[in-house]
Amino acid sequence: MNQDTICAIATAQGGAIGCIRVSGPEAIEITSYIFTPAATNRELGDSKPYTLTFGRIYDGSEVIDEVLVSLFRAPHSYTGENSTEITCHGSAYILQKVLQLLIKNGCRMAAPGEYTQRAFLNGKMDLSQAEAVADLIASSSAATHRLAMSQMRGGFSKELATLRDQLLHFTSLIELELDFSDHEELEFADRSELCQLANNIEKVIARLVNSFNVGNVIKNGVPVAIIGETNAGKSTLLNVLLNEDKAIVSDIHGTTRDIIEDTVNIGGITFRFIDTAGIRETSDTIESLGIERTFQKLDQAEIVLWMIDATNAQAQITQLAGQLLPRCEGKQLILVYNKADLVDNIQNSIPDNFPDNVQSITLSAKKREHIEELQRMLITSAHLPTITQNDVIVTNVRHYEALNNALEAIHRVQEGLTNNISGDFISQDIRECIFHLSDIAGEVTNDMVLQNIFQHFCIGK
Repeated sequence: MNQDTICAIATAQGGAIGCIRVSGPEAIEITSYIFTPAATNRELGDSKPYTLTFGRIYDGSEVIDEVLVSLFRAPHSYTGENSTEITCHGSAYILQKVLQLLIKNGCRMAAPGEYTQRAFLNGKMDLSQAEAVADLIASSSAATHRLAMSQMRGGFSKELATLRDQLLHFTSLIELELDFSDHEELEFADRSELCQLANNIEKVIARLVNSFNVGNVIKNGVPVAIIGETNAGKSTLLNVLLNEDKAIVSDIHGTTRDIIEDTVNIGGITFRFIDTAGIRETSDTIESLGIERTFQKLDQAEIVLWMIDATNAQAQITQLAGQLLPRCEGKQLILVYNKADLVDNIQNSIPDNFPDNVQSITLSAKKREHIEELQRMLITSAHLPTITQNDVIVTNVRHYEALNNALEAIHRVQEGLTNNISGDFISQDIRECIFHLSDIAGEVTNDMVLQNIFQHFCIGK
């Protein structure tokens, strides 16, 4: 696979400038076949690495475009191979024409993620760093950008490498004892020191596992469920928060029958708003399914916006408190008294039987009144820590599962040391822990896993 020379458009359509990446053993030669430098006394192959060469792309005698060609020589390129990047005008015709010429002269089209896959296979980055490339491209907030950059720069990899080194030292001492088992008087591994080392390793792995809750929220958005009775203004509020007509708004009760979700960035934090079906007694089968899904989404939410029609507030609170409050334990609950413009003296107090951490706000979603105040409450309720590029926070499900497996293995090691289990069993559990940590970096990952990871990248990266 790595003997092919590949090409792909690396920029989005519609821009003034387009870029085509070429990588592989014959990248420079194939580019030279279609490119003529403006300086008549030089060839592209004679150019120094990391230089730009101005010239023209030709199809026979026809000039296709005036371009700049960047040149990189192996192993000092993104992929670790000879590479060129052709920067031309962003015309779809020009880009496709250049691609056709490259393919005609020996290239093939790159598969999604193949450039980053080659970078991994050629040792330019480990697998966790390669996966961070996709996260960086998809980052939509300052927090997700910082996390992806930290992982790309190897912050996570360094943490894993330290753990693996400690575990290897751990198992080498135990296996050394096994090699000299005939000499009972020899003890290479002090059990108390091993217990302390195992405890320290367990704390680090547990911290990484626990960070996934924060990382998942930062990456996918803080889930916010908008719930309440029918016609309380849930869909109107969703449209206002998203600043678009995402949900159908009507005075007819039960308009929303399914779950509507979308994300928006507020104050640097991504929130995933979930508009749910209004809760009420109904004989409509479809609406009943929607209400059932409402409670499912409520269980998944971190923040709950309970929309209350201010014209009938007390009745709605009495009607739903018994169903909603038990499900909101451990969540940030905000009572949103809507339709404030229709009530003269609105009572937005929190009932006495409600938990102490419940907040309330009065607003008019229809007239967009006090929406900024609600947004500030959402930012405060998110309780997200300040993220820097030096923080190691797990955001990837594959990494999370591998760390969980490693944590189980190190727990068995701790139990074995406490119960004076034979060293060969302890050594096996240590090696299993090393295996799962190595899986994250791609040292033991099989081809099917690699294919699944890189096929979700965009073409050109």
